[in-house]
Amino acid sequence: MTADTRKKQRTDGRQDEYLPSPMQIATPIDSPPVSIEVDIDGAPEEIRNGLRMIVEGHSVGLFERPGALHRWHVRFEQQDGLQAYSVTSRREGGAEHVTVRYAHKTQAFRALGQVLAAAQEKEETGQLADAKLAITETLQFETLALMLDCSRNGVMTVAAVHALERSMALMGYTMLQLYTEDTYKVAGEPFFGYLRGGYTAAELRSIDDYGFALGIEVVACIQTLGHMGQVLQWPRFAGVRDTSEVLLAGDAATYALLERMIDAAAGPLRSRRIHIGMDEAYGVGEGRYRAQNGARDGAEVFAEHLERVASLCRDRGLRPMIWSDMLFCLAAKSNALYAYYDASTQPPPSCMPEGVDLVFWDYYHTAPDVYACKIRQHREITGSAPWVAGGAWTWSRMWCHLPFSLASTRASLAAAKQARAPAYMLTIWGDEGNECDFFSALPAMLYAAQHAYAPQDAVEVDGAALDRAFAAICGGSLAAWLQASSIDDLQPMDTQAAHVQQQQLPSNMSKWILWEDPLLAFLSPQYAGLPLEQHFAAAADQLLGCALADNPRRPLDRLLRLPGLLARVLSLKCQLRARLEPAYRQGDRAALLQVVETRLRPLIEAQRDLWLYHRARWHTIYKPFGWETLELRYGGLMARLQTVYDRLVAYCMRSSMAAALRRSRAIGVAAGVSRLPALVPATDAAGLCVGSAPTWLPPVAAAAPGAASPEASAALGWPLAATSAASAVSAASPALVAALPADTAAAGDPVLTSLPATTTTISALGVRELGGEGDFWLQPAPMLPPDLDVLSATPLPNIGCLGELDTHDQYTVDCIPELDEDLHCIYENAYTSLMLDYARVSAPSRLG
Repeated sequence: MTADTRKKQRTDGRQDEYLPSPMQIATPIDSPPVSIEVDIDGAPEEIRNGLRMIVEGHSVGLFERPGALHRWHVRFEQQDGLQAYSVTSRREGGAEHVTVRYAHKTQAFRALGQVLAAAQEKEETGQLADAKLAITETLQFETLALMLDCSRNGVMTVAAVHALERSMALMGYTMLQLYTEDTYKVAGEPFFGYLRGGYTAAELRSIDDYGFALGIEVVACIQTLGHMGQVLQWPRFAGVRDTSEVLLAGDAATYALLERMIDAAAGPLRSRRIHIGMDEAYGVGEGRYRAQNGARDGAEVFAEHLERVASLCRDRGLRPMIWSDMLFCLAAKSNALYAYYDASTQPPPSCMPEGVDLVFWDYYHTAPDVYACKIRQHREITGSAPWVAGGAWTWSRMWCHLPFSLASTRASLAAAKQARAPAYMLTIWGDEGNECDFFSALPAMLYAAQHAYAPQDAVEVDGAALDRAFAAICGGSLAAWLQASSIDDLQPMDTQAAHVQQQQLPSNMSKWILWEDPLLAFLSPQYAGLPLEQHFAAAADQLLGCALADNPRRPLDRLLRLPGLLARVLSLKCQLRARLEPAYRQGDRAALLQVVETRLRPLIEAQRDLWLYHRARWHTIYKPFGWETLELRYGGLMARLQTVYDRLVAYCMRSSMAAALRRSRAIGVAAGVSRLPALVPATDAAGLCVGSAPTWLPPVAAAAPGAASPEASAALGWPLAATSAASAVSAASPALVAALPADTAAAGDPVLTSLPATTTTISALGVRELGGEGDFWLQPAPMLPPDLDVLSATPLPNIGCLGELDTHDQYTVDCIPELDEDLHCIYENAYTSLMLDYARVSAPSRLG
């Protein structure tokens, strides 16, 4: 792949933004061409531990490769006063001797990352005989930082943070900020980190020690005014509560608490800097503060509180920084985000105490001029350029939206470099439950680092170098990771970069399509007429194919299983109502049953695979606290899909809901697998792989009301009554009959059955069900109480106020009201980025 495939030429002659090459699955290399051998013992003492951590923890396999055809010996020399590090090489004794000269530890590890990328390039081009390395780079900022959200439902484990620190070091980051609202332990305050997995002082020291060895400064990033709702919900803190989210300014008890918070967060760390937050403190001075002190201007209350907190920091030898948005919002007397970015809003210089740094955050714009204007406004407040913070779009979604992340980062970095900002910080947030795997932001992290080390006037980074660095440092296929963003973007890969320039926010449709109710589907008019089934099915094939390739040189590609499994679920769910509704309204129960069996049943299995993988991944990188929130979402979806299946089958079979519940055997919920799990893939008229279904439909029209025909029972994989077994065997297909038990098992006893030898039972996870020749367990549904069991001989009781329901026929499902409703488009823009909590997505009556 050449650089030409990653660039496009504008008509005005300028080189446009980076575009990925088509996704390819690389093949493993049988004979390793190059082995990088780091002289750890001969390196300066300050970097030995860090080098050892990287060599031992690196998963790509470029270090110490036995049998390699070429060997690169890497040595390090520390030289004070160097602005730029350098990498040179010379060939001697049949090996390449690489020398890294650096002034600061960060430069040494960044240089090693670039040596790995150079080895990747030489392998790709076949130019290993003569490496001729000559690399010189200068970081364009005093600080290149990463901020990691540890407060939005997920707290990353110490081991996962260490892995992230290793990648950061090879990319050249100098700082890590852990955003912790209440997720750290405070002496004497048991509700800090309570049921949230808060970091202990020992854990913070471990993260700090690991970062120090790698040249990374670890900085506490807390909140000292707003965003304190997790703590303020507890009665213990009622005395320091202004509003439900904001601390009570001016109160002695508040500052006594803040002293303990600052000591707990910053005490275990070496850094003498601290981020004290203070963003989005909407309503400051408007709650209990007003009741106690009368009405005051919010800007005055904010300024006084900032001075007192800054004084607490100075007393401890800490230099504080704050997010700058409240200065602008209070000056504009508006809580809206546009007030922050409004070029006409300008706070007075007097609002800022001495010795406090401002952090200007903007994740939404793709034009450098917007950032440049705001940087100038910040300079007028303090006399110097602020820190600039961009964002990797990990919040309110299931996978980082990389095209938009790169576009907004490109713009903010270009402006920050031109303004000579002292620091650039990339933020990773987890709003709305932290469903996103934060490691999906690795390409955005690498892109920001490559740009930060590029010359000041560089508009874009080298796309080919970005590809190689991601493969060598992270162990992933960049094009495949960018392709994963397609679960939220319908644009082809070669137009996504241009597309993000035309919209304000990237869509998060994969999240809300996943969680929205399958029958109500009140958001589906947003994408009416769009080929989502084909789009998601193609994405699932590509991503799962890459994830399951198990390439040892691309170990990180295994993480693509999450977006791949999600895409598989979405391909079955996105148009489910649109497929059900026409058959239902036309009264075609046979066609409706066909949809239920070919799309809804595979959907139940696919969402279970997604849940199991997501659960395993969460417990690998996050503490267990917080998963219960996501599991409630998965559990709600699983139960809802099961109920929809049972009701639709009952309707199609002119049966009762209770009978369907008894016969369905709780597909994917009680049993864990369905009676006919993941059969031989088949395609429908649209060419989509939907799984096998019965090749015939039961004569439902001839079935007696309230009863299912034996043919239908066999087709659906339900247990057969002894009297109907012969007719079912004669009518059903041989494959179906082979999968059914000879007779009905005793209630409560599991049934062990085997599918035909020619039937494939490979699930979306790529493993055979229960690992054995197509065998699987089936757990019968629990017995129902007599008043709900239509098969019971016990008469139904008098229901009283609900009416005299004394016949089974009145339990028959004869309509699906949800499908009688006409849907209306709530948002006109199909690509709207929806900031909805789970309750709103699952229950539109609470849209609000």
